[in-house]
Amino acid sequence: MSFLSREELLQLGFNKLGYNVLISEKAVFYNVKQINIGSNVRIDDFCIISAGKEGIEIGDFVHIACYVSLIGNSKIKLEDYVGLSSKVSIYSSSDDYSGNFMTNPTIPDEYKNIDSREVILRKYSIIGSGTVILPGVIIEEGVAVGALSLVTKSVKEWSIYIGAPAKFLKERKKEMLRFIPELKSKFKII
Repeated sequence: MSFLSREELLQLGFNKLGYNVLISEKAVFYNVKQINIGSNVRIDDFCIISAGKEGIEIGDFVHIACYVSLIGNSKIKLEDYVGLSSKVSIYSSSDDYSGNFMTNPTIPDEYKNIDSREVILRKYSIIGSGTVILPGVIIEEGVAVGALSLVTKSVKEWSIYIGAPAKFLKERKKEMLRFIPELKSKFKII
């Protein structure tokens, strides 16, 4: 995998760009002026990061694996220490599939009923491969979502969810938090 240089990243024109950012030259970005990227972030091959009017915020120590898509008109926010496995799709906007309205971006808005709501992934959350997260979902702190899940509703902190639709499996351990002080010290984070 080949990553863009710091100079190439700055030329893209992100609203905010931290340090130690590794972005594949094969990742694609739309509306970069509405994208904030923190420090110690890695975005792998074939990702599509498409910011709407409210933008996309990516915190510190975030990994976005290959083939991930972040798309929608409302805000998408990934807080610190978030991991997205390959082929995760996060939508902050979605068409109405009921049949009562038209769908797809070639149709004028007056014929559609678009659900457009903010999506937030809180600190320490991890999302398994092939998972889809729909508009309005808040993944609370420390949540793990298993592969191939469909998250349609917000989920409770420090829990593990699996399935389509995603259902609570069990509580998630918090042992990882013991590493945070050392990590912050090592990277000189206040």
